[in-house]
Amino acid sequence: MSEPFVCPLPFLHSETVQMAHGAGGRFSQELTKQVFMPHLGNAFLDLMDDQAKLTLPSGRIAFSTDTYVVTPCIFPGGTIGSLAVNGTVNDLAVGGARPLYLSAGFVLEEGFPLAELEGIVRSMAEAARKAGVLIVTGDTKVVQRGSCDRIFINTSGIGLLRDDVTLSCRNLKPGDAILLSGTVGDHGMSIMTAREGLSFQSGITSDCASLNHMMEALLDAVPEVHAMRDPTRGGVAAVLNELAVSSSVGVELVEDAIPVNAAVRGACELLGIDPLHVANEGKIIVALPAAAVSRALDVLRSFDEGRNAAVIGSASAEHSGMVIMKTVFGSRRIVDLPAGEQLPRIC
Repeated sequence: MSEPFVCPLPFLHSETVQMAHGAGGRFSQELTKQVFMPHLGNAFLDLMDDQAKLTLPSGRIAFSTDTYVVTPCIFPGGTIGSLAVNGTVNDLAVGGARPLYLSAGFVLEEGFPLAELEGIVRSMAEAARKAGVLIVTGDTKVVQRGSCDRIFINTSGIGLLRDDVTLSCRNLKPGDAILLSGTVGDHGMSIMTAREGLSFQSGITSDCASLNHMMEALLDAVPEVHAMRDPTRGGVAAVLNELAVSSSVGVELVEDAIPVNAAVRGACELLGIDPLHVANEGKIIVALPAAAVSRALDVLRSFDEGRNAAVIGSASAEHSGMVIMKTVFGSRRIVDLPAGEQLPRIC
Protein backbone atom coordinates (compact mmCIF):
# COMPACT_ATOMS: atom_id res chain seq x y z
CA MET A 1 0.00 0.00 0.00
CA SER A 2 1.50 3.37 -1.05
CA GLU A 3 2.39 6.04 1.48
CA PRO A 4 -0.02 9.02 1.65
CA PHE A 5 1.20 12.05 -0.29
CA VAL A 6 2.42 14.91 1.88
CA CYS A 7 3.04 18.33 0.29
CA PRO A 8 6.66 19.26 1.11
CA LEU A 9 7.49 22.52 2.83
CA PRO A 10 9.80 24.95 1.02
CA PHE A 11 13.39 24.93 2.15
CA LEU A 12 13.72 27.04 5.26
CA HIS A 13 16.89 28.64 3.91
CA SER A 14 15.63 29.43 0.42
CA GLU A 15 17.57 31.91 -1.72
CA THR A 16 14.38 33.50 -3.05
CA VAL A 17 11.11 34.79 -1.63
CA GLN A 18 8.55 31.97 -1.28
CA MET A 19 4.79 32.21 -0.81
CA ALA A 20 5.38 30.78 2.67
CA HIS A 21 7.34 33.92 3.57
CA GLY A 22 4.05 35.82 3.51
CA ALA A 23 1.94 33.25 5.35
CA GLY A 24 2.62 34.49 8.88
CA GLY A 25 4.38 31.34 10.11
CA ARG A 26 7.97 30.17 10.54
CA PHE A 27 9.08 31.47 7.19
CA SER A 28 7.61 34.91 7.81
CA GLN A 29 9.49 35.03 11.11
CA GLU A 30 12.69 33.95 9.39
CA LEU A 31 12.34 36.69 6.76
CA THR A 32 11.75 39.30 9.44
CA LYS A 33 14.59 38.17 11.71
CA GLN A 34 17.20 37.51 9.04
CA VAL A 35 16.50 40.24 6.45
CA PHE A 36 14.64 43.15 8.03
CA MET A 37 15.56 43.35 11.72
CA PRO A 38 19.38 43.26 11.38
CA HIS A 39 19.22 46.46 9.34
CA LEU A 40 16.06 48.28 10.46
CA GLY A 41 15.84 47.23 14.11
CA ASN A 42 15.37 49.89 16.80
CA ALA A 43 13.69 50.21 20.19
CA PHE A 44 10.25 50.58 18.61
CA LEU A 45 10.52 47.96 15.90
CA ASP A 46 12.22 45.41 18.15
CA LEU A 47 9.01 45.02 20.19
CA MET A 48 7.42 43.29 17.16
CA ASP A 49 3.96 44.61 18.03
CA ASP A 50 1.23 45.31 15.49
CA GLN A 51 1.66 49.01 16.08
CA ALA A 52 4.34 51.45 17.16
CA LYS A 53 3.61 53.29 20.39
CA LEU A 54 5.13 56.74 19.98
CA THR A 55 5.48 59.80 22.17
CA LEU A 56 5.31 62.93 20.06
CA PRO A 57 6.35 66.42 21.13
CA SER A 58 3.46 68.82 21.53
CA GLY A 59 2.41 70.79 18.49
CA ARG A 60 1.16 70.16 14.98
CA ILE A 61 2.30 67.15 13.00
CA ALA A 62 2.56 66.44 9.29
CA PHE A 63 1.69 63.04 7.86
CA SER A 64 2.58 61.74 4.40
CA THR A 65 2.36 58.47 2.48
CA ASP A 66 3.64 57.31 -0.88
CA THR A 67 4.04 54.06 -2.82
CA TYR A 68 7.09 53.21 -4.93
CA VAL A 69 6.97 50.92 -7.96
CA VAL A 70 10.13 51.96 -9.82
CA THR A 71 11.74 49.63 -12.33
CA PRO A 72 14.57 48.71 -12.25
CA CYS A 73 14.48 48.51 -8.47
CA ILE A 74 18.25 49.09 -8.26
CA PHE A 75 19.66 51.95 -10.34
CA PRO A 76 22.74 54.21 -10.41
CA GLY A 77 22.54 56.34 -7.29
CA GLY A 78 19.95 54.38 -5.33
CA THR A 79 17.41 51.61 -4.90
CA ILE A 80 13.65 51.45 -4.52
CA GLY A 81 14.36 51.28 -0.77
CA SER A 82 16.44 54.44 -0.47
CA LEU A 83 13.98 56.16 -2.82
CA ALA A 84 11.05 55.22 -0.57
CA VAL A 85 12.72 56.58 2.56
CA ASN A 86 14.06 59.75 0.95
CA GLY A 87 10.83 60.46 -0.91
CA THR A 88 8.69 60.41 2.22
CA VAL A 89 11.27 62.34 4.26
CA ASN A 90 11.33 65.05 1.59
CA ASP A 91 7.54 65.21 1.32
CA LEU A 92 7.40 65.99 5.04
CA ALA A 93 10.29 68.43 4.98
CA VAL A 94 8.95 70.60 2.13
CA GLY A 95 5.92 71.29 4.34
CA GLY A 96 8.16 72.65 7.08
CA ALA A 97 8.12 69.47 9.18
CA ARG A 98 11.00 67.71 10.92
CA PRO A 99 10.61 64.03 9.91
CA LEU A 100 10.64 61.64 12.87
CA TYR A 101 9.07 58.24 12.17
CA LEU A 102 8.37 56.12 9.09
CA SER A 103 6.48 52.94 8.35
CA ALA A 104 7.43 50.56 5.54
CA GLY A 105 5.16 48.11 3.73
CA PHE A 106 6.54 45.61 1.20
CA VAL A 107 4.79 43.69 -1.58
CA LEU A 108 7.19 40.99 -2.80
CA GLU A 109 6.80 38.76 -5.82
CA GLU A 110 7.40 35.06 -5.31
CA GLY A 111 10.91 34.23 -6.51
CA PHE A 112 12.46 37.61 -5.68
CA PRO A 113 16.08 36.97 -4.62
CA LEU A 114 16.56 37.35 -0.87
CA ALA A 115 20.08 38.73 -1.35
CA GLU A 116 18.67 41.50 -3.54
CA LEU A 117 15.95 42.19 -0.98
CA GLU A 118 18.52 42.45 1.79
CA GLY A 119 20.52 44.95 -0.27
CA ILE A 120 17.40 47.08 -0.70
CA VAL A 121 16.62 46.90 3.02
CA ARG A 122 20.22 47.85 3.80
CA SER A 123 19.89 50.90 1.56
CA MET A 124 16.71 51.88 3.43
CA ALA A 125 18.52 51.66 6.75
CA GLU A 126 21.36 53.83 5.47
CA ALA A 127 18.94 56.41 4.04
CA ALA A 128 17.01 56.52 7.34
CA ARG A 129 20.26 56.95 9.27
CA LYS A 130 21.33 59.87 7.10
CA ALA A 131 17.92 61.52 7.40
CA GLY A 132 17.79 60.96 11.17
CA VAL A 133 14.49 59.09 11.13
CA LEU A 134 13.38 55.71 12.51
CA ILE A 135 11.37 53.06 10.67
CA VAL A 136 9.11 52.01 13.55
CA THR A 137 6.57 49.65 11.99
CA GLY A 138 6.12 47.66 8.82
CA ASP A 139 4.43 44.85 6.94
CA THR A 140 5.29 42.31 4.25
CA LYS A 141 3.03 40.59 1.74
CA VAL A 142 4.09 37.97 -0.80
CA VAL A 143 2.14 37.52 -4.05
CA GLN A 144 2.36 34.84 -6.72
CA ARG A 145 4.69 35.19 -9.68
CA GLY A 146 3.31 37.64 -12.20
CA SER A 147 1.05 39.41 -9.69
CA CYS A 148 3.43 42.37 -9.27
CA ASP A 149 6.70 43.52 -10.77
CA ARG A 150 9.21 42.05 -8.28
CA ILE A 151 8.89 44.54 -5.40
CA PHE A 152 6.68 47.46 -4.40
CA ILE A 153 7.22 49.55 -1.24
CA ASN A 154 4.89 51.90 0.61
CA THR A 155 6.28 54.34 3.16
CA SER A 156 4.35 56.67 5.44
CA GLY A 157 5.89 59.27 7.69
CA ILE A 158 5.16 61.55 10.63
CA GLY A 159 6.96 64.83 11.23
CA LEU A 160 6.72 67.70 13.69
CA LEU A 161 5.76 71.02 12.11
CA ARG A 162 7.65 74.20 12.91
CA ASP A 163 5.67 77.04 14.47
CA ASP A 164 7.77 79.81 12.92
CA VAL A 165 7.01 79.14 9.24
CA THR A 166 3.91 78.71 7.11
CA LEU A 167 4.62 77.09 3.77
CA SER A 168 1.97 76.69 1.11
CA CYS A 169 1.70 76.54 -2.67
CA ARG A 170 -0.77 79.45 -2.28
CA ASN A 171 1.78 81.80 -0.72
CA LEU A 172 3.63 83.14 -3.77
CA LYS A 173 3.61 86.90 -4.27
CA PRO A 174 4.56 88.90 -7.38
CA GLY A 175 8.27 89.65 -7.15
CA ASP A 176 9.14 86.46 -5.30
CA ALA A 177 12.31 84.74 -6.49
CA ILE A 178 12.17 81.10 -7.60
CA LEU A 179 15.20 79.04 -6.55
CA LEU A 180 16.16 75.53 -7.64
CA SER A 181 18.62 73.59 -5.48
CA GLY A 182 20.47 71.85 -8.34
CA THR A 183 20.46 70.20 -11.74
CA VAL A 184 17.18 68.90 -13.15
CA GLY A 185 16.23 65.52 -14.58
CA ASP A 186 18.99 63.39 -13.02
CA HIS A 187 16.69 60.79 -11.46
CA GLY A 188 14.38 60.24 -14.39
CA MET A 189 17.21 59.94 -16.89
CA SER A 190 19.12 57.63 -14.55
CA ILE A 191 16.12 55.29 -14.48
CA MET A 192 15.61 55.49 -18.23
CA THR A 193 19.23 54.75 -19.13
CA ALA A 194 19.42 51.93 -16.57
CA ARG A 195 16.21 50.45 -17.99
CA GLU A 196 17.68 50.51 -21.48
CA GLY A 197 21.05 49.15 -20.36
CA LEU A 198 22.82 52.43 -21.15
CA SER A 199 23.78 53.55 -17.64
CA PHE A 200 27.48 52.70 -18.09
CA GLN A 201 27.60 54.78 -21.27
CA SER A 202 25.63 57.75 -20.00
CA GLY A 203 27.21 58.07 -16.54
CA ILE A 204 23.97 59.59 -15.25
CA THR A 205 23.35 59.03 -11.53
CA SER A 206 20.08 59.57 -9.69
CA ASP A 207 19.96 62.52 -7.32
CA CYS A 208 18.02 60.42 -4.78
CA ALA A 209 18.73 61.96 -1.37
CA SER A 210 17.05 63.16 1.81
CA LEU A 211 16.96 66.96 1.95
CA ASN A 212 15.48 67.53 5.40
CA HIS A 213 18.71 68.75 7.00
CA MET A 214 19.26 71.26 4.21
CA MET A 215 15.64 72.44 4.38
CA GLU A 216 15.78 72.84 8.14
CA ALA A 217 18.94 74.92 7.85
CA LEU A 218 17.29 77.03 5.16
CA LEU A 219 14.24 77.72 7.31
CA ASP A 220 16.44 78.55 10.29
CA ALA A 221 18.23 81.20 8.24
CA VAL A 222 15.30 82.34 6.08
CA PRO A 223 12.00 81.82 7.94
CA GLU A 224 10.24 84.09 5.43
CA VAL A 225 10.30 81.37 2.75
CA HIS A 226 6.85 81.23 1.14
CA ALA A 227 6.83 77.75 -0.40
CA MET A 228 9.01 74.69 -0.94
CA ARG A 229 8.25 71.73 -3.19
CA ASP A 230 10.21 68.73 -4.41
CA PRO A 231 9.78 68.33 -8.20
CA THR A 232 9.31 64.57 -8.47
CA ARG A 233 6.80 63.15 -10.98
CA GLY A 234 6.10 65.75 -13.66
CA GLY A 235 9.36 67.52 -12.83
CA VAL A 236 9.97 71.22 -12.39
CA ALA A 237 7.30 72.09 -14.96
CA ALA A 238 4.53 70.40 -12.98
CA VAL A 239 5.49 72.03 -9.68
CA LEU A 240 5.81 75.52 -11.13
CA ASN A 241 2.45 75.24 -12.88
CA GLU A 242 0.87 74.12 -9.62
CA LEU A 243 2.41 77.06 -7.77
CA ALA A 244 1.29 79.53 -10.44
CA VAL A 245 -2.30 78.27 -10.44
CA SER A 246 -2.60 77.93 -6.65
CA SER A 247 -1.18 81.41 -5.96
CA SER A 248 -2.82 83.14 -8.97
CA VAL A 249 0.51 84.50 -10.16
CA GLY A 250 2.58 84.08 -13.27
CA VAL A 251 5.98 82.44 -13.18
CA GLU A 252 8.74 83.71 -15.45
CA LEU A 253 11.77 81.48 -16.04
CA VAL A 254 15.14 82.15 -17.65
CA GLU A 255 16.24 79.12 -19.64
CA ASP A 256 20.00 79.57 -19.37
CA ALA A 257 19.71 79.99 -15.57
CA ILE A 258 18.32 76.46 -15.13
CA PRO A 259 21.13 74.01 -14.24
CA VAL A 260 21.09 70.84 -16.36
CA ASN A 261 23.77 68.15 -16.36
CA ALA A 262 25.28 67.84 -19.86
CA ALA A 263 24.66 64.08 -20.00
CA VAL A 264 21.04 64.57 -18.92
CA ARG A 265 20.55 67.27 -21.55
CA GLY A 266 21.97 64.96 -24.22
CA ALA A 267 19.74 62.05 -23.17
CA CYS A 268 16.67 64.30 -23.14
CA GLU A 269 17.46 65.63 -26.61
CA LEU A 270 17.92 62.08 -27.90
CA LEU A 271 14.55 61.04 -26.46
CA GLY A 272 12.73 64.25 -27.35
CA ILE A 273 11.92 65.05 -23.70
CA ASP A 274 11.99 68.45 -21.99
CA PRO A 275 14.30 68.22 -18.92
CA LEU A 276 11.76 70.32 -17.01
CA HIS A 277 9.30 67.42 -17.34
CA VAL A 278 11.69 64.81 -15.92
CA ALA A 279 11.45 63.61 -12.31
CA ASN A 280 13.92 64.58 -9.60
CA GLU A 281 14.36 62.90 -6.21
CA GLY A 282 16.90 65.15 -4.54
CA LYS A 283 16.00 68.70 -5.50
CA ILE A 284 13.73 71.41 -4.11
CA ILE A 285 12.07 74.47 -5.55
CA VAL A 286 11.93 77.43 -3.16
CA ALA A 287 9.81 80.56 -3.50
CA LEU A 288 10.80 83.46 -1.27
CA PRO A 289 11.05 87.27 -1.19
CA ALA A 290 13.77 88.61 -3.47
CA ALA A 291 15.48 90.32 -0.53
CA ALA A 292 16.20 86.89 1.02
CA VAL A 293 17.85 85.32 -2.04
CA SER A 294 21.46 85.86 -0.99
CA ARG A 295 20.94 84.26 2.43
CA ALA A 296 19.06 81.34 0.91
CA LEU A 297 21.70 80.60 -1.72
CA ASP A 298 24.45 80.70 0.91
CA VAL A 299 22.64 78.04 2.93
CA LEU A 300 21.76 75.80 0.00
CA ARG A 301 25.27 75.92 -1.48
CA SER A 302 26.79 74.95 1.87
CA PHE A 303 25.30 71.45 1.38
CA ASP A 304 26.46 68.95 -1.24
CA GLU A 305 22.86 68.52 -2.39
CA GLY A 306 22.54 72.26 -3.00
CA ARG A 307 25.96 73.17 -4.38
CA ASN A 308 24.44 73.99 -7.82
CA ALA A 309 21.56 76.04 -6.42
CA ALA A 310 20.45 78.90 -8.65
CA VAL A 311 17.77 81.53 -9.12
CA ILE A 312 15.81 80.32 -12.15
CA GLY A 313 13.00 82.88 -12.29
CA SER A 314 10.44 84.91 -10.44
CA ALA A 315 6.74 85.29 -9.74
CA SER A 316 4.87 87.94 -11.67
CA ALA A 317 1.51 89.72 -11.58
CA GLU A 318 1.22 89.07 -15.33
CA HIS A 319 -0.11 85.94 -17.11
CA SER A 320 -1.67 84.56 -13.91
CA GLY A 321 -1.61 80.78 -13.64
CA MET A 322 0.94 80.34 -16.42
CA VAL A 323 4.66 79.55 -16.59
CA ILE A 324 6.56 81.43 -19.27
CA MET A 325 10.21 80.88 -20.17
CA LYS A 326 12.61 83.27 -21.82
CA THR A 327 14.66 81.02 -24.09
CA VAL A 328 18.35 81.29 -24.90
CA PHE A 329 17.30 82.79 -28.26
CA GLY A 330 15.42 85.64 -26.61
CA SER A 331 11.98 84.32 -27.49
CA ARG A 332 9.32 83.25 -24.99
CA ARG A 333 7.47 79.97 -24.71
CA ILE A 334 4.86 78.48 -22.43
CA VAL A 335 6.10 75.76 -20.07
CA ASP A 336 3.04 73.58 -19.80
CA LEU A 337 2.22 70.52 -17.71
CA PRO A 338 3.63 67.25 -19.07
CA ALA A 339 1.18 65.44 -21.32
CA GLY A 340 0.80 61.68 -20.99
CA GLU A 341 3.33 59.30 -19.49
CA GLN A 342 6.72 60.04 -21.00
CA LEU A 343 8.77 58.05 -18.45
CA PRO A 344 6.74 55.27 -16.82
CA ARG A 345 7.64 53.74 -13.45
CA ILE A 346 10.29 56.24 -12.39
CA CYS A 347 9.37 56.31 -8.70
